[in-house]
Amino acid sequence: MRKEYDFSKGKRGAVIPSHGKTRITIYLDDEIFDKFREQTEMTGIGYQTLINEVLKKYLQSPCDQPLTQGDLRRILREELSLRSPSL
Repeated sequence: MRKEYDFSKGKRGAVIPSHGKTRITIYLDDEIFDKFREQTEMTGIGYQTLINEVLKKYLQSPCDQPLTQGDLRRILREELSLRSPSL
């Protein structure tokens, strides 16, 4: 081994770039992650692959349907029920 190494021309990042996929870190709700893990055990497909497939399907689905008043009320009720009272 050398006493010193010259890293002045070094670059940060992956040594070998990957094409077609990007490594990221994300935080998922425990219940979401648990559901994907359950599906992994049933299907034998990795949870990352399953999450990727679900995201692809979502992006390919038509998003031109407007949010209805009923949907908005349902979403608000669900969100408000998850929050603890501030008093």
